[in-house]
Amino acid sequence: MSLTFADIQAAAARLKGHVERTPLRRSVTLSEITGAEVWVKFENQQFTAAYKERGALNKLLQLTDEEKKRGVIAASAGNHSQGLAYHAARLGVPVTIVMPRSTPFIKVQHTRSYGAEVVLEGDTYDEAYEHALAEKQRRGLVFVHPFDDYDVMAGQGTVALEMLEDQPDLEVLPIPIGGGGLIGGMGTAAKHLNPKIEIYGVEPSMYPSFTAKMNGTEPKVGGLTVAEGIAVKTVGEHTFGVAAPLIKEVLLVDEPYLERGIALYCNVEKTIAEGAGAAPLAALLQYPERFKGKKCGLVITGGNIDTRLLASVLTRELVRAQRLVSLRIIGDDRPGLLANTSALIGKMGANIIEVAHNRLALDVPAKGAEFDIMIETRDAQHTQEIIDALIEAGYPPRPV
Repeated sequence: MSLTFADIQAAAARLKGHVERTPLRRSVTLSEITGAEVWVKFENQQFTAAYKERGALNKLLQLTDEEKKRGVIAASAGNHSQGLAYHAARLGVPVTIVMPRSTPFIKVQHTRSYGAEVVLEGDTYDEAYEHALAEKQRRGLVFVHPFDDYDVMAGQGTVALEMLEDQPDLEVLPIPIGGGGLIGGMGTAAKHLNPKIEIYGVEPSMYPSFTAKMNGTEPKVGGLTVAEGIAVKTVGEHTFGVAAPLIKEVLLVDEPYLERGIALYCNVEKTIAEGAGAAPLAALLQYPERFKGKKCGLVITGGNIDTRLLASVLTRELVRAQRLVSLRIIGDDRPGLLANTSALIGKMGANIIEVAHNRLALDVPAKGAEFDIMIETRDAQHTQEIIDALIEAGYPPRPV
């Protein structure tokens, strides 16, 4: 067995009216920033905010009546669990999702709210996966793999089908790689419709699993990445067999570019992208020479990001852009020092966020005082203007 274009066409017919046909829009600003012509597919507008619904539903719609009665099971702590749970409940199919015990409570609650029986088992995904397989055997359930399944891949391939219906002249598709289901499906559809289209895989630098398999080496993976949706230790056998021949190159993206991608989608497109969903944009930012002047189709694969993580990413981006800066000022401990520096900063049009006053640091003179002032500015140039003004006024600051 393998995956064919006909399989993807059949999946599109099944899915019609059951999932959102999400928009594909040209981004003028992202095109200016990256040097490519950027077209964005908003899969974060699916009901469960991710493309994973497509593959899960395509699998469910092909079950026999007897299989539907028995029910389905999956191991997932991410978007697959929510997509499968939502559509299985909608179709009246009993669904069990096995999640590691470390799964964030909010993800467990969301999955349960869609009607799934959630089983917390194992400390890792691999342990949860093994438990799901054992339950499949014990209870006679149908196992729905998150990616290593031809029906699931066919459903994911409908993303590219829609993109090329809307813009047949797309030249490049940078596609996130976790287990390989999305790139296998999208690559098959895109290459059939346009054999000259370039398919790039995108992996987080900490999890180069597909790259390692292509090189015939053991993957060295691990670490905390914002792109946890594609932080996969081992890619699928079926997905690798389908996707590998279609890929021009796999690009490894670093964390600052993933964070910047999330921030740009939020600030420019006014939309929420999780780390994996921002990976294609991160590739354009980190490897601009690969995409310069080309018509690129980017998929925001999902928008399920923890709100605290999103807040942290956006704040860190302000720091990178030098719009949020902490300045340390050491001066005489006399009345008016803080008032004078604050007045100057205010006059220059910056906003003071926080002030810390320290008289006891041993590297500060006994008659001196140290202030850490966090300010918000318009941009890096504005920050430098404020620093220059403080120096001229006799309060030379040191960035912290």
